[in-house]
Amino acid sequence: MAKFSFPFILLLSLLTLTLLLPINHASFAKPISKTELGIKALDDKQTLLTFYFHNTLSGPNPSSLRIAQAKSTEQSSTMFGILAMVDNPLTEGPEITSKLVGRAQGMQASVGQTESTLMMVMNLYFLEGEYKGSTLSVLGRDIMGESVGELPVVGGTGAFRFAKGYAQIKSQTLDQKSGDSMMQFNVIVNHASSIGSGTQSSDGAPSPTQVYFFKLVSFTCLIMVSLFYSFII
Repeated sequence: MAKFSFPFILLLSLLTLTLLLPINHASFAKPISKTELGIKALDDKQTLLTFYFHNTLSGPNPSSLRIAQAKSTEQSSTMFGILAMVDNPLTEGPEITSKLVGRAQGMQASVGQTESTLMMVMNLYFLEGEYKGSTLSVLGRDIMGESVGELPVVGGTGAFRFAKGYAQIKSQTLDQKSGDSMMQFNVIVNHASSIGSGTQSSDGAPSPTQVYFFKLVSFTCLIMVSLFYSFII
């Protein structure tokens, strides 16, 4: 019967301990395929969305609230320094009573000292149709009083993942007394088609199957090394 020396027992113990250690090979960055993301192609689909944006400052339930301003804002001809939080309804038609298709949620800030200019940072969240639950993010400069403005689309979620494009804004109504306004949005975006859930884990860690395979291989190697030492020692 073969005798097991101390070096062999030590080696066997170290290999056994290795199998018991947790495996975590997460990486900071790595390539990923379109198949893993669940899409056919990037920037494959073009979509035009038309809706109406209602910015209401008056009444008992305004959709735009001033949350901050500078000490000099009231003396400014452009109301420079105002920051407002918005949750504006997006409707199918120009009437506020028209079908609600989404909401514009974000912030508007008065950033012009010599002209009435807004910095708009908003998520357009859709509530109807095939894009229900998806969002488009817009961020840009809007000069008040222009007949047609333009905002860049900088991204999106859901069906609008990888979105890029622009939104044309046409002023429709403006109440000089209350400040309430309504604008038409024509949004043109390129985005990925056939978005799915994907199969890749977000943290880059190996799957349970990969962990099991790695431990199986390690255990096989352990048995082979044990047999080898049992015959030569």
